[in-house]
Amino acid sequence: MFGGIIGGLTGNKNGRLNGSVVLMRKSVLGFDVTSMGATVIDNIGEFLGRGVTCQLISSTVVDPNNGNRGKVCAEASLEQWLTSLPSLTSSESKFGVTFEWEVEKLGVPGAIIVKNNHASEFFLKTITLDDVPGRGTIVFVANSWVYPQSKYRYSRVFFANDTYLPSQMPAALKPYRDDELRNLRGDDQQGPYQEHDRVYRYDVYNDLGLPDSGNPRPTLGGSGDLPYPRRCRTGREPTKSDPSCESRLTLVEGDIYVPRDERFGHIKKSDFYGYAIKALVNAVVPAIRTYVDLSPGEFDSFGDIIRLYEGGIKLPEIPALEELRKQFPLQLVKDVLPVGGDYLLKLPMPQIIKEDKTAWMTDEEFGREILAGVNPMLIRRLTEFPPRSTLDPSKYGDHTSTITAAHIERNLEGLTVQQALDGNRLYILDHHDNFMPFLLKFNSLNGNFIYATRTLLFLRSDGTLAPVAIELSLPELKDGLTTAKSTVYTPTSTTGAEAWVWHLAKAYANVNDYCWHQLISHWLNTHAVMEPFVIATNRQLSVAHPVHKLLLPHYRDTMNINSNARQMLVNAGGIFETTVFPRKYTFEMSSVIYKNWNFTEQALPDDLIKRGMAVADPSSRYKVRLLIEDYPYASDGLAIWHAIEQWVTEYLAIYYPNDGVLHADVELQAWWKEVREVGHADIKDASWWPKMQTVAELAKACATIIWIASALHAAVNFGQYPYAGYLPNRPSVSRKPMPVPGTEEYAELERNPEKVFVRTITSQFQALVGISLLEILSSHSSDEVYLGQRDTPEWTSDAKAQEAFKRFGARLTEIEKRAMTMNADPRLKNRNGPAKFPYTLLYPNTSDKKGDAAGITAKGIPNSISI
Repeated sequence: MFGGIIGGLTGNKNGRLNGSVVLMRKSVLGFDVTSMGATVIDNIGEFLGRGVTCQLISSTVVDPNNGNRGKVCAEASLEQWLTSLPSLTSSESKFGVTFEWEVEKLGVPGAIIVKNNHASEFFLKTITLDDVPGRGTIVFVANSWVYPQSKYRYSRVFFANDTYLPSQMPAALKPYRDDELRNLRGDDQQGPYQEHDRVYRYDVYNDLGLPDSGNPRPTLGGSGDLPYPRRCRTGREPTKSDPSCESRLTLVEGDIYVPRDERFGHIKKSDFYGYAIKALVNAVVPAIRTYVDLSPGEFDSFGDIIRLYEGGIKLPEIPALEELRKQFPLQLVKDVLPVGGDYLLKLPMPQIIKEDKTAWMTDEEFGREILAGVNPMLIRRLTEFPPRSTLDPSKYGDHTSTITAAHIERNLEGLTVQQALDGNRLYILDHHDNFMPFLLKFNSLNGNFIYATRTLLFLRSDGTLAPVAIELSLPELKDGLTTAKSTVYTPTSTTGAEAWVWHLAKAYANVNDYCWHQLISHWLNTHAVMEPFVIATNRQLSVAHPVHKLLLPHYRDTMNINSNARQMLVNAGGIFETTVFPRKYTFEMSSVIYKNWNFTEQALPDDLIKRGMAVADPSSRYKVRLLIEDYPYASDGLAIWHAIEQWVTEYLAIYYPNDGVLHADVELQAWWKEVREVGHADIKDASWWPKMQTVAELAKACATIIWIASALHAAVNFGQYPYAGYLPNRPSVSRKPMPVPGTEEYAELERNPEKVFVRTITSQFQALVGISLLEILSSHSSDEVYLGQRDTPEWTSDAKAQEAFKRFGARLTEIEKRAMTMNADPRLKNRNGPAKFPYTLLYPNTSDKKGDAAGITAKGIPNSISI
């Protein structure tokens, strides 16, 4: 993106160095970016003169009169506006700059001070010096918002793109390195923080509820009962009724604080999506509510739902929309928000029904999506029959499954249960223990009738996975214990009501899986657990540190999108509570699950082995062997994991020739200690945490961080609308019990099965809100930066690191070609399935270089969790 940006070529004649400065002068979205009243500078002339000044800092010559820090030259102002810029985007401006600097006397520049003498901020991208004697080109990569100098207690310093371990940092630059980390930690600043603050500190999740309005939520984190990863501290005032809770900002008051450089709204999508979600909350949801109130308020058939995509429904106008139009042009969100000029709700056709409107109902597609859907990381191999429970028997009694051999053996291709177990042919999607402890609470909420489910699946001889039994369980209080009352359902070859009972059983199982996917696989296991790593990296690892340079692309926008989520999606009464059945108990449940989160098991090979989906095999390419060969998520994922691991290992070997160097790296050790003891403080004593004493441990940890932020998040995020945009395939709620023969409900099922089905699952209001949100969350932006790509080619001056990164990109290109070939292989039936929707979620997207993959594509692995 920034390649070819060069400075003047006059060398060091007359004791001068010529260079160039590249910065952003306006938003690529086509309007001035405003936030809390500050407007980005858009008048090119304002930058000239004394508007922006720069001072080079020597990396080799110290100033004894300034604490032996590197010598600093006189201030240099931006000069002419350079217009011959074939490599720049329309939003970038480039200026010349000339420094009074004799290399023979002052040495080689290693850092630069930038001062903004304007009244508002600008975004600094790079500063480049060319023809530096003895060095050639030097690039200072900033990618940072620079506010007026009066906003800071210190000077803004940017380092050259060289890489140094702490012990290798030139002595002249080390004080500046230490100062920068101290400024970012901001441990002497309590807040509330302003948008120009650059403070990375931790806090608990105590800002989700509204205790002053009678809608509180428990604090997550800081206690053994409700542990949670930490989030970014904002320092807002406590609520009046509960001093332990932080007050919330309304959407009108502005955005939740995150350090400004975590908000790349002008070049990345998270602010764009943040606005789209805000429009959804402020305008679309009230309009949908009004529409539902005026209409019958329910779907009657699958056809009613499909008409959303084929024709749409007209929603009423409301004043909130006009207010939003005054703030921003509605065109900005037209492609991701289901709102047109006349407020017509029309959604794109989800891929799951694009080729075949009924294939989703087949057992084959149901089984395939457990291996190649939006939540393919929960299935495990069954090793004992019947399945047992891990619930505490002193509280729950015996929750052993009631599924018997008689239920399933007719569908095991002639095998006995024991033979199927011995042959690794039986698998389970087990949500029983996940939900049973919460069902009494969940089912006390209006509109909920939730079962805890177990789904047994058989690996058929053609490699496909078929459901052979589904157990639906409800809690039953008996003798002081919460026991289970269970019913088992099996496939049927008959038609009529019996066949629809089986379809409903699959729907109840999918309701469990939808919730687990959104709350655990997606939010907790990617968004929430990653934020402490982002904070710790900025607090403890200098931008010159090799691990900081390695991980930085995989953090972009994560804190920002998480803050948007806390403000509008996962807060009390937010979109998540509105559309998914746990409602006000949502985060309480995720906290209980977090108790068992294990960082080392997030590495894909470890996860597959734990679930019994693979076995260790040193002779295989990826050191593990899949027991279901045609497991698209795992097959593609292992290739991606291996490429990440190779890249990380090659990169770290450049800087850590042995374990001793790593052990002596004070920044790295402080980083890992803080991740464990502060960022994930509630589980800091878990024995599985790596000790970070070897290069191998560091490589595995970095590979795992990159995997979570890129491939794992892509696998659980960008298939949301393609698979769940058609609610009957992935319902978020069940509202009625299974019809029982001999009842009026069963008779209604016989008369009008589609009506019973759609009125059993997610309501019309929940469906319209939910799928509108999924459309936003499943969309790629045109300026997405994918795995194997960097938005700044000059991210490092190290040629060895650049070459290793090129090899990484080449491997990803081959992996994508491999996945395409596999998707075209008719023998691999799980790659496409009855819906004729190939598994592409783990395509790295190296084949797309022109931004043609924007929108809902169900492919592509972005570097980071940015939506």
